[in-house]
Amino acid sequence: MSLLRLAMLLLAMLLQTGVLRAADPPASPATADTAFIDLNVLPTDAERVLTHQTVVVRGRSIVALGPVTSTSVPLGALRIDGQGTAFLLPGLADMHTHVMATEDLALYTASGVTTILHMGGAPSDLVAGANPDIASGALVGPQIFFAFMVDGTADLQRFVVSTPQQGREAVDLAKANGYDFIKLYNNISAPEFEAIVAEARNQHMAVIGHGVRAVGLPQALFAGQVMVAHAEEFFYTAFHNQADSARIAEVATATARSGAYVTPNLSTFEAISRQWGKPEVVTEWLHDPRAALMTPNMRLNWADMDYARRSGSIESILVFLRSFTAALARAGVPLLTGTDSPVIPGMYPGSSLLEDLRTLREAGLTPYQALVAATRTPGEFIAHTVPGAEPFGVVKVGMKADLLLVGANPMQAAEALQAPLGVMSAGRWRSAAELSVLLAQQKARYDSLLR
Repeated sequence: MSLLRLAMLLLAMLLQTGVLRAADPPASPATADTAFIDLNVLPTDAERVLTHQTVVVRGRSIVALGPVTSTSVPLGALRIDGQGTAFLLPGLADMHTHVMATEDLALYTASGVTTILHMGGAPSDLVAGANPDIASGALVGPQIFFAFMVDGTADLQRFVVSTPQQGREAVDLAKANGYDFIKLYNNISAPEFEAIVAEARNQHMAVIGHGVRAVGLPQALFAGQVMVAHAEEFFYTAFHNQADSARIAEVATATARSGAYVTPNLSTFEAISRQWGKPEVVTEWLHDPRAALMTPNMRLNWADMDYARRSGSIESILVFLRSFTAALARAGVPLLTGTDSPVIPGMYPGSSLLEDLRTLREAGLTPYQALVAATRTPGEFIAHTVPGAEPFGVVKVGMKADLLLVGANPMQAAEALQAPLGVMSAGRWRSAAELSVLLAQQKARYDSLLR
C-alpha cells in the first residue's frame, strides 16, 4: 500500500469516527433584499439576452426584473453591480448524483450547481438533515431531491423486492422517509414494476431510473416511468446491445411520444470509456487538484473502481450514444444534465457538470439546448413530479432565487461557467472570493494529516 493511499485511508477513518471533525462552514445569513444591478440576463425561457437589467431578490424568491433605468432597488439591499458586462442565469442542475458526504456538497455550489437529484444509496442522515441545514445556512450545498432505489437482486445500496406486495411496501417506506422519487434498477420483474408504478401514483411519487429488463424501453415509459437515467439503458433494451443506427429515429420518436425525460449521462459514459483498461488515467485524475477537495473515502473508492482493470474498449458504444442523444433532442425529448458524480472516477462533484454540458454540445445540441438541459428543463421536471416544490430554472419573477453570475455569455464562451463571479442558492449570495475561501478551508482540513 502506498504512503498516499495509507494516509487517505487514515484520514477517512478519522473523519468517519469523529476524531477529526469537518468544521461547519460559517452560516451566510440570507439578506432580506439583494439587487443585481446593470447586468445581462439569460432567462432561459427563450434563446434571448436581456441587457442592462436589474434583478431583485427578496428572501428565497425573485421579486423584480426589469431595465436598470426603471427598476427600483430597495433601500438597504445588498447591491451586486454587473457593470453592464456580467451575465446572470439560473443556477445549474445535476440530475444524477450519488453524493455520500455533506463535505462534498459545497463543491457543487462552488461550480454553480444549485440543484441535484440524488439517484439512490444516500445515507439516512443526508436524506433527513441535509436540506434543512442547507436552508438554514448551517451547510453549504445545493437543493437535493432524493430517489429511493429499488431492485430485484441484492445490493448494499438498493432496497430489494421479490413480490408485487413488497414493491408496494417499498413505495410506502420511501414516502414515509421523505424521498421524492422511486428509482428502479435493472432487475425488477414486470409484475413488481406494475405494482410499484401504481402505488407510486397513489402516493404522488414519480418513478424514474434504469431500463427494467423485464419491461424494456421505451415500453416502460408508456407504463408510468417518467425519466430514464443513462442513454445507454436504451442500448441494452431497445437496441438489444447492438449499435443499430437504422432504428435510432424510431426509438427516439417513440420516446418523445411517451412524454418521458431522459438524462443521457454522456459525460459519465465518456469517463468510463477513457479509463476502461487504463489505470494510469485514474491515477492522473486522482492527482488533479479537484480530487484534493473530495472526501478521502471517495478518493479511495476511485482508486478501487474496477473499470481500469477491464479489457477491450467501449468507445464504439459511446459514439452510438452520442448519435442517439442527438436524435432524442431532434425528436423533442426533454433532456436533463447528469453526471453520476462523485462515485464514478473522473466525475468531480460540481465541475463534472460542465463536462456534461460539453458532451451534449459535442453530440450535436446547440449551446442553448445544452444550457436548457441544465436549467429550465430540470425545473420543469421537478414541477411536474414533486408536488409543492419551489419553482426554479428560469430567471423571472416568482422563481426561486437560484442564480449564477458569470463574466461572459456562456452560450458564446462556455468557459465562462468555469469561473463563476458568484452563486446565489435559495437567496444566499456567495461571491467567488467566499467560495474560494470555503474550498481552501476544506482542502486544508484534508491536507492536515498528509503533511
